[in-house]
Amino acid sequence: IMKQYILALDQGTTSSRCILFDKNARICASAQKEFTQSYPHPGWVEHDPLEIWSSQISVAIEAMGKIGAKPSDIAGIGITNQRETTVVWDKKTGKPVYPAIVWQCRRTAELIEEMEKDPIAEYAREVTGLIPDAYFSASKLAWILDNVEGVRERAEKGEVVFGTIDSWLIHNLTGGKVHVTDVTNASRTMLFDIHKMKWDERLCEYFNIPMQMLPEVKPSSCIYGYTDKDIFGTEVPISGAAGDQQCALFGQCCFDKGELKNTYGTGGFLLMNTGDKPAKSENGLLTTVAASADGKNTYALEGSIFIAGAGIQWLRDEMKMLESSPESEKMALSVEDTGGVYCVTAFTGLGAPYWTPYARGTIVGITRGTKKEHLVRAVLEAMAYQTEDLIELMEKESGIEITSVKVDGGASANDFLMQFQSDISKKQVIRPACIETTGMGAAFLAGLATGFWKDTDEIKQCVEEGRTFVPSMKEEKRQELLKGWKRAVKCALAWAEDE
Repeated sequence: IMKQYILALDQGTTSSRCILFDKNARICASAQKEFTQSYPHPGWVEHDPLEIWSSQISVAIEAMGKIGAKPSDIAGIGITNQRETTVVWDKKTGKPVYPAIVWQCRRTAELIEEMEKDPIAEYAREVTGLIPDAYFSASKLAWILDNVEGVRERAEKGEVVFGTIDSWLIHNLTGGKVHVTDVTNASRTMLFDIHKMKWDERLCEYFNIPMQMLPEVKPSSCIYGYTDKDIFGTEVPISGAAGDQQCALFGQCCFDKGELKNTYGTGGFLLMNTGDKPAKSENGLLTTVAASADGKNTYALEGSIFIAGAGIQWLRDEMKMLESSPESEKMALSVEDTGGVYCVTAFTGLGAPYWTPYARGTIVGITRGTKKEHLVRAVLEAMAYQTEDLIELMEKESGIEITSVKVDGGASANDFLMQFQSDISKKQVIRPACIETTGMGAAFLAGLATGFWKDTDEIKQCVEEGRTFVPSMKEEKRQELLKGWKRAVKCALAWAEDE
């Protein structure tokens, strides 16, 4: 019997989602569930790993139920996940020893400052392609080992293991039988040699991490194992996994050198495929491993914005200025401009190209006439300004002139934001018909490993184009707005100076 679907599990920072794709890469069913965000101290962010697992499996069952899909209809499961988020759990019981420390969490900023004084910092840059930062998993894992009673002793005895969210989901899906990760997630830990494609002993030694805790590293498109029969009543192959941004790059069919995409999710992430050789950045971009399905190593340059769509969630949930996120578009268009207001959404520090963990959210240019509509517009525009900072840098670092940017992620549905991005960057902005490219990338990786799709050429035929936004702003106005943005960023950076 022909299998009809690939099931993509998209485990994000604020919600778990499941999407069923058919042979034409069309969405047949989806389900989504938000889960609890925990902020125990300023700058700290945690999740409950058990809630992540239960939310993820419940949306999988819900999505299948919507169209009456049976487990026997599923050709493979692809997983995409929030990267860097760190989980440590008991090997036997599967019980987490501590909440998941989320990629946004800044609790280990001081540990990284100490690292920067050591020659190991330069070694880490060379070997991992990353800039030492609290963003990555290594310092988070070290924190758990150093601060949760008894965990280090248990780790040294081989009783507890570490994983990013992909590893945690595969562990649970296989009933605890499989402890693996893929090359893209491994490349975000700051413990992985992206040239030799293996865990690095010297970095593990520096962070005092027992190497037996680490998962086995495999390609992004391969069969990792099969689901435990207790879950779906039958074994289903788990055949694709990659970090969310690498999945989006793959889902946008950026298979060739020089192609790039920007994702407007909780954070914002610009990735460019740099081919089979890692491109080294001198100005704050990351060199990372891209997902590939041909068994060859592929690399990408990446620029990270810590707060993108999360800025709109803040306006909705904490500031109560919005009923729903889509309402932000209407509000932004209800005013001609921001009235001179800029919002630098550095709620958890600034990522590329600044890399300042102590910068904080800053609103400048407020007058007596400032309304909430101005602030909503300023938060949306901040996503575009930060993306433009990265595009400018990526052109400089890669030597490749960028003429268009493929976009995806929840906030890419906002037409105002996409037009403003096109105007402020002077680039064509191309939005596909299906903006769920992260889940689509996971599906493609899983489907290629099981023969559901033959090759990447067949996949390209499936992807439909949506809308293209073309720049229309006068250059003088563009320069004036960018000048104001750079001044606003200086204010956010000045706040960090005394730390």
